[in-house]
Amino acid sequence: MIRAESKLSTSKIGLVVASILALCLALLLTSSPSSAQRQNPLADAPASAKAAKNPYAGQASAANAGAKVFANNCAKCHGDKGQGMGNVPRLRRSQVQSQPDGVLFWYITKGDVMHSMPSWAAMPEKQRWQVVAYLKKMSTTAEAAPTNEGPRGGSEASAPPPKGPFTDYRYEKPGTFHKITVAALPAPFQTPTAANGPRRMVPRPANVWPKALPNFKVELYTNGLDEPRYITTAPNGDFFVAESTPGLIKVFRGISPEGKPQQEETFASGMRMPYGIAFYPPGPDPKWVYIGETNQIVRFPYKNGDLKASGLAEHIVNLPGFRNHWTRSIVFSPDGTKMFVSVGSASNVDDPDTHPAEKDRADVLEFKPDGSDLKIFAYGIRNCGTGLARDPKTGELWCSVNERDDLGDNLVPDYITHVQEGGFYGWPWWYIGGHQDPRHPGTHPELKDKVITPDVLLQPHNASLGLVFYEGTQFPSQYRGDIFAAEHGSWNRATRTGYEIIRVPLHQTGKASGDYEDFVTGFVLPDGNVWGRPVALTVAPDGSLLFTDDGSNSIWRVSYKK
Repeated sequence: MIRAESKLSTSKIGLVVASILALCLALLLTSSPSSAQRQNPLADAPASAKAAKNPYAGQASAANAGAKVFANNCAKCHGDKGQGMGNVPRLRRSQVQSQPDGVLFWYITKGDVMHSMPSWAAMPEKQRWQVVAYLKKMSTTAEAAPTNEGPRGGSEASAPPPKGPFTDYRYEKPGTFHKITVAALPAPFQTPTAANGPRRMVPRPANVWPKALPNFKVELYTNGLDEPRYITTAPNGDFFVAESTPGLIKVFRGISPEGKPQQEETFASGMRMPYGIAFYPPGPDPKWVYIGETNQIVRFPYKNGDLKASGLAEHIVNLPGFRNHWTRSIVFSPDGTKMFVSVGSASNVDDPDTHPAEKDRADVLEFKPDGSDLKIFAYGIRNCGTGLARDPKTGELWCSVNERDDLGDNLVPDYITHVQEGGFYGWPWWYIGGHQDPRHPGTHPELKDKVITPDVLLQPHNASLGLVFYEGTQFPSQYRGDIFAAEHGSWNRATRTGYEIIRVPLHQTGKASGDYEDFVTGFVLPDGNVWGRPVALTVAPDGSLLFTDDGSNSIWRVSYKK
């Protein structure tokens, strides 16, 4: 079996993407309050940088010029006013705004490999100072009020209807089923590559609410969070939530008669972009809670009911970290003898044979619970780091996958699939069965017939993230055992798709038939602006469904009552 023992990458495409992300200072604040270095990557600035003065400070013309540089290079990540989007931090935060101008200039100039920030010493010095002037102006300039204008002058709302089986946000409605087949896939490059992310997350209008099927009720469980990402239910019924950028694990206890948390605590802080959370050993009486940081797995001592960690984090195993696809999901086998960790690719389509950054990435890795005995359980899975789960009925692993980009609006479909041991899912040489990626012509022909076709094809570029198996009893019986998944929403499709919760029927058999249903929608306004982005889900003890939304920084609850 060809395997990425030689699997390590960063192709020309990957380098371009990495440079754009880095220019945006995207990880300035992936911090840890436990150490100066992790707390703020600017902490090591020399005295000379702290003392340096911006020759253009306070000049409106310089700030305006810096705004143009920012718009051309940084707004793709941080939004047009530096307000951040999803997992991208806000440049208005005090950790940036409290720094001397010279420190920001020093950081832009020298770069920071650890935080994926290249040196921009080649940029004219005047422009670097102008960007600093604009960054500092952010602290006194109110964010632009959202408008009713669409993200591209309303063009999304007036776009031609999609041709089935493909769809977009205008046609996503609770109860609507979709099924994409391999036969329906277009040839590559039928449409240009689009760059159409939600550059400005707008506030939810007062008259707008998530949409669900009759008898299903959507309530706001809590809001005001800071990038809530992964959520899971502890054996005692508490909800553990990762706030990734600030490096926190929060615990929410109970559901009040008003549908709100009865208690909220911070379980752990000072973490490096935490995401996955799993309790060990499996069952009703865990002794540890494992956390997937972007570059390692750690665990904390835990007993049922703990609201705060009772001990320090214990390092379990290092992982390839940072770069693209930084989330790490963790699942244990039913008998507790194996730990599965999903690690996404570092790029779009870099060849693992020739790019070292892809080593042990685009894989589901297998370890013993102590981090020893690394094996590659499945490979060629571009990114299921956000959505790895185990079917409680069959014990089978499933994952939700972000597929590759730049082949057109309707390629390549994201997907949800079972993950089998030794399985090869195509990335980067092949996709969705025996389709060769045209950027790797003639590469690995021997693998063509080994590519596993996923169980359920989703809309391309949906950004399918967390998934959960519904084992509650509150919903009607036909939902039991089905998959619910969060679709974070497209950034590179001409007309948006995703931004919803979907249901994948397993028909009480543990097997999918290829179709999926829109379940909760309404996070995109009719004009194409976005106010919410679902991330991950969990089932509450009462059988309701909770999901995180890092667009509105909220947790929503879906309940059922006839």
